[in-house]
Amino acid sequence: MRTVVSDSVLEQLFLEARTHNGWLDKPVSDGQLKQLYELTVMGPTSANSQPGRFVFVKGAAAKARLKPFLAPGNLDKTLSAPVTVIVGTDYSFYEHLPEFFPHADAKAWFVGNTDLINTTAMRNGTLQGAYLILAARSLGLDTGPMSGFDNVGVDKEFFAGTDIRSNFLVNLGYGDDSKLFPRSPRPSFASFAKIL
Repeated sequence: MRTVVSDSVLEQLFLEARTHNGWLDKPVSDGQLKQLYELTVMGPTSANSQPGRFVFVKGAAAKARLKPFLAPGNLDKTLSAPVTVIVGTDYSFYEHLPEFFPHADAKAWFVGNTDLINTTAMRNGTLQGAYLILAARSLGLDTGPMSGFDNVGVDKEFFAGTDIRSNFLVNLGYGDDSKLFPRSPRPSFASFAKIL
């Protein structure tokens, strides 16, 4: 039987974690990014579909490629973040199912079934983006997930010639607490949930 994690873990992952808009001048190493990826892909996806694709935009040249596609309100926080992750979704994910789900012919479930491909890819790619946020927090990193960018432009710049499409961005690093907004309210259980 699994044990409940400590209060300090819950605080780090959920209760005290925040969406950051400003960043300390402290680098994130390639080793940290590889560890982050290895944790992210351990999260469950339908039929181990693994449609998430992650581009870690880190250096000045890479940030310059991303800059033209950012909404004005997202420029400063993205360009100052040590890393920005483009969370993408591969709509040809099923081509890899013989490797990732070898105990059934899962690829056959998807070939020619555009609706199933699209819903499976989007749902599970988004889940993997959420896993990335929690994995980053577990490694002591702060995150700033966001929309507010030109998806079509990012796709042309970073995913040309593939079936990968951008979903959202996540800034990564060590957050500057002085630039946090007050925490927004969260809904009560009685408002948005029920037990049947």
